[in-house]
Amino acid sequence: MPDKALLMAYGYFSEPRDGRLLPDNLPEILQEATKETISHDHHYFQTYTWQGNENKILLIHGWESNAARWEKLIRLLIKSGSTIIAIDAPAHGLSSGKEFNIPTYAEFINVFSKIHQPKFIIGHSMGGVACAYYQHNYKQDHLEKMILLGSPSDFNILMQNYVNLLGLNSKVYQLIKTYIKQRYNVNTDEFTSQNFLKGATISGIIAHDIHDDVVAFSEAKKIASAWKNAQFIETQNLGHSMHDDKLNQKIYQFLFEA
Repeated sequence: MPDKALLMAYGYFSEPRDGRLLPDNLPEILQEATKETISHDHHYFQTYTWQGNENKILLIHGWESNAARWEKLIRLLIKSGSTIIAIDAPAHGLSSGKEFNIPTYAEFINVFSKIHQPKFIIGHSMGGVACAYYQHNYKQDHLEKMILLGSPSDFNILMQNYVNLLGLNSKVYQLIKTYIKQRYNVNTDEFTSQNFLKGATISGIIAHDIHDDVVAFSEAKKIASAWKNAQFIETQNLGHSMHDDKLNQKIYQFLFEA
């Protein structure tokens, strides 16, 4: 029953099991923000704003996470006087949906950016892929700097790891690739941050930990080989989360002192 196998496999692949929030039990950092829900194409997504000046910074979290993951960085960035905004991804936090996918996430970023025009954007993990895809597909003059933290490059590697984890056969793998092509008009062989950032003129940072056991360090090297206008920061013992005061200070200096 290949059709049933496909839908089950894709469901497990695209539906997060963690990262949801309850409106009446938000983490303290999100309670301090001004909240806005934006509707788009049968979806709605949640935004959180820490109001400052006209300099706006957009934070994009990754898989099975939510906007609260940025707490330490938000506390630091607020000191710059900037306006800080974080978004809950599809099927995460307080945003709608059951399925997470990069094209929809990038649409959320684009809809928001048309309204608020952030100057800087920072993405972690799959949020970094969404940022790379966004800047590639939706050219906007207001975006000046981008930072990717622990971000993968090749979508096929993510899928292959998933297939290996569940012990699926090559037929199901090909069915998933075909399904994604038909649904999103995306060729997974070409769906890489390396491709999205090839020739990009925007300045940025690629930071990745050599001990990341979720996204291989080699993925960051692929991105760095294509994105010539980015600094490559190699960290140790931060794992995949990349929560670190020293790294946050480097981010701050890059955004406001470079």
